[in-house]
Amino acid sequence: MVHKYYSQRTGTNPNLKGLALDDTIDLFVRVFDQLKGDGFFDEAFGFYCVDGDYIDGTVKDVELEMLLNIRKKNLWPISDNALNYSEDDFLDVIEFLHQYVSKPIDGTMHSWGDCGMHWETFNKNEGKKEFRNKINSVLGHYKNRFELTVKGEVLHKPEAGFEQIFEADVPSKDENIVGRVNAATTNFRRHGSSIDDRRQAVRDLADVLEYLKPQVQELLTNKDEKDLFNIANNFGIRHHNDKQKTTYDAAIWLSWMFYFYLSTIHVVLRKIGHDKPKV
Repeated sequence: MVHKYYSQRTGTNPNLKGLALDDTIDLFVRVFDQLKGDGFFDEAFGFYCVDGDYIDGTVKDVELEMLLNIRKKNLWPISDNALNYSEDDFLDVIEFLHQYVSKPIDGTMHSWGDCGMHWETFNKNEGKKEFRNKINSVLGHYKNRFELTVKGEVLHKPEAGFEQIFEADVPSKDENIVGRVNAATTNFRRHGSSIDDRRQAVRDLADVLEYLKPQVQELLTNKDEKDLFNIANNFGIRHHNDKQKTTYDAAIWLSWMFYFYLSTIHVVLRKIGHDKPKV
């Protein structure tokens, strides 16, 4: 648990809701410089040697690689450009770095001119893990709630209290269910997701429940089952006609619908699994 200091506990801290983008980027640059200095990007981006000038890594031209992958200019070098990053730029660069980070394991000390370690052996999985831990610490201070996932994607953090449902595997061996739920979750949480993206995510979860309808009917009363599908069928989620109720705050209510349906799917699937006869 993170310790809360006096001004945070009393509510007088001016940054209770988190830091602004420029302050968060400043933290990020300092963390990146620290990791770079410790050799976490030597394998990919190379390093400076007092004898041989610059020794290339696996990526010969980082700026070109960013342009080819992210399709943006003026992102590299980070130290020169970071303070001009938009939020999109900032999160794009984090995902890019996650692809190329690797933890230095073994190498040779080059003592001449205090050059330092020439790392020769690296571990990508360990590097990514340490990178995620440090970056998520930085993102934890940002006023907009994001996190870097194991897959290297920056997603919106879950609402408080729903963290475990995203960490848990979908309790089913049916790929039609697992794939649809996972895709809907990613689309809903993705940085920059639109209202239409979120509506589609809710629609996909409603379709999963439709697929599970025979089991749902066994678990719920007829009225409860109708109420469950009424949300999607009459609130502009699955159908489009003049009878739909659409004059609600979409950002708030789509979020509620998403968590409601996701939780219901997990409960139904766990109940189905629990009631299955043991072989």
